[in-house]
Amino acid sequence: MQEIVDQFNGTGADADIARTLLLPYLNHAATMYESGYATAPDIDAAMRFGCGYPIGPLALVDALGAKAVASGLDDLFARTGDELHQAAAVLTAQASNGGTFAAAGADADQAEPAFAHTIERVGVVGTGTMASGMVEVFAKAGYDVTFVGRSTDKVDGVIAAITKSLDKAIARGKIDEDVKSSVLGRLTGATEREALADADIIVEAIAEDLAIKLELFADLDRIAKPGAILATTTSSLSINACAAATGRPQDVIGMHFFNPAAVMKLVEVVTADDTSVEVDATVRALCLATGKHPVSCGDRAGFIVNALLFPYLNDAIKLNEAGGASLTEIDDAMKATQLPLGPFQLLDVVGTDVSLAIQRSLVSTFGHAGWQPAPALESAVAQGRLGRKTGEGFHAY
Repeated sequence: MQEIVDQFNGTGADADIARTLLLPYLNHAATMYESGYATAPDIDAAMRFGCGYPIGPLALVDALGAKAVASGLDDLFARTGDELHQAAAVLTAQASNGGTFAAAGADADQAEPAFAHTIERVGVVGTGTMASGMVEVFAKAGYDVTFVGRSTDKVDGVIAAITKSLDKAIARGKIDEDVKSSVLGRLTGATEREALADADIIVEAIAEDLAIKLELFADLDRIAKPGAILATTTSSLSINACAAATGRPQDVIGMHFFNPAAVMKLVEVVTADDTSVEVDATVRALCLATGKHPVSCGDRAGFIVNALLFPYLNDAIKLNEAGGASLTEIDDAMKATQLPLGPFQLLDVVGTDVSLAIQRSLVSTFGHAGWQPAPALESAVAQGRLGRKTGEGFHAY
């Protein structure tokens, strides 16, 4: 943590870059908290477990001091006139009264969630990387898992992927052959959705296309037993829309795993308008039972992580466009704060096309002019420079 504080308070070009990019990010996190969208502990945990950051944004505000952050934002707003750089009211209040987000978080309800529904058999729809990872997570935690794919080859691919993962764990001494056999013995693959009829919860991880998901949820509504929970791992689509495709909106919820699901600890638990408190508590308890860290939020574009991360990435592109620093200088300055990747490196890992789609969805939802996608991001996508998957994005690979 000390590295990021030192960089923020330092002098020179690297410190200027860090402040320019961190201040709006911290302000956005404070605004998210102020709106009641998520608690301070959940906002901080989301960025630590979802992005690998050494410290959450609100904990960083506490470490830097709200007065220093608010003062930095005042200076930034004076230069840019961007409404997004006006210090959130909670920051100015803390700067005046010495309050902290740590104190606010201590007052939040931290009761551990308990199962309100019995979960013994889990269903998963999908056979891609995310679906395979989720199947492995549930099976390792002792749950019987039925997963459905479009073909026998797809189903066999999931078994092969999990077997490979378990073999790696054996080679590293983390599990033995008995554990591997137990995990594989809990798996049942199928090519028909009807195989999910006895599942207590069904989690889908199919194409990120709303029309396809709506068809699936309508079909799951027909197949699933009464009281079964229907969850989506979407990162960008409406949980409310998925719920509306069913006759059981109280049983529909978002369960946004991060990739790779078998490794990443974070799950954003996203409640729709009609999600019951029992379903919410059960899904959060299930996350804990599988070794994951759940954070709670509502059905809104970006949820917590993407809503905080992608405006920061977009700001990095705009800083480069304005001649503030080179791509490498910006990457190096932010990595010096102990972030795992520089912004342009991360954009290339995520994919510039995915990044552009998320940024557009944020603008569509929130309408902030300052979040309009940077022209260089638009250009990279138009030219097919989509990041590591095409061999070139902002950097060449």
